[in-house]
Amino acid sequence: MITDAALLRDAAVRNNADWCETMCRAHGLPGAFGPRAWTNPRRTPLYYPDAVTLSEDAGAADVLAGIDRAAPGASVKDSHARLDLAAEGFRLLFEARWIARPAGLPTPPITAGWRPVRTPEALAAWALAWSGGDADEAALFRPELLDDPATTIVAGHAPDGRILAGAVLTDSAGVTGVSNLFTTPGIPLSHAWAGALTTAAPDRPVVGYESGDELDAALAEGFETVGPLRVWLDA
Repeated sequence: MITDAALLRDAAVRNNADWCETMCRAHGLPGAFGPRAWTNPRRTPLYYPDAVTLSEDAGAADVLAGIDRAAPGASVKDSHARLDLAAEGFRLLFEARWIARPAGLPTPPITAGWRPVRTPEALAAWALAWSGGDADEAALFRPELLDDPATTIVAGHAPDGRILAGAVLTDSAGVTGVSNLFTTPGIPLSHAWAGALTTAAPDRPVVGYESGDELDAALAEGFETVGPLRVWLDA
């Protein structure tokens, strides 16, 4: 079991890169893993980086050589907050913290029916709830994601069947990564964390990254910060 903070950070980094690759493959846009970075030679789907650094010694060349910069908008996830891409024409988009929750901690009580999303129709409904009803954003989540054995998309339902919250769980690198965590208006974020933690494999640490109020909500659920990250945008 991974318990060291640096190892948890490294596992969170790799797990997140694996999820980025899964999303890109679902769109027919596979990337490539190198020794220091994951990169994609074609523009990635909405909200997903064109490159992710995998090691602390990754440099600008490791990410920039493998991405498409023909037009502005490419992004780089600087997983160890060590790059300065300003000289390359990038601007800092945001900063966040990697988070990890050890395996074996008690899970918070849940107050809705949580279950995996299994069908394209259920995924479409989940994606609309995630996007707040924006059909263009909801199109990010394609049915091909349901065929990935490492990915589980989960939803919390009200008694009348409405989706109240959801998350994506990715099992890789010895951990479960949580991403795309959301609640619908009026539902506290703790509701989504309770469902995600309850449906995650109990023998794996749970990891992810957050910032701002979302980070505070994760820390309240037993997570700890294990390292900084930055995301750069090609202006």
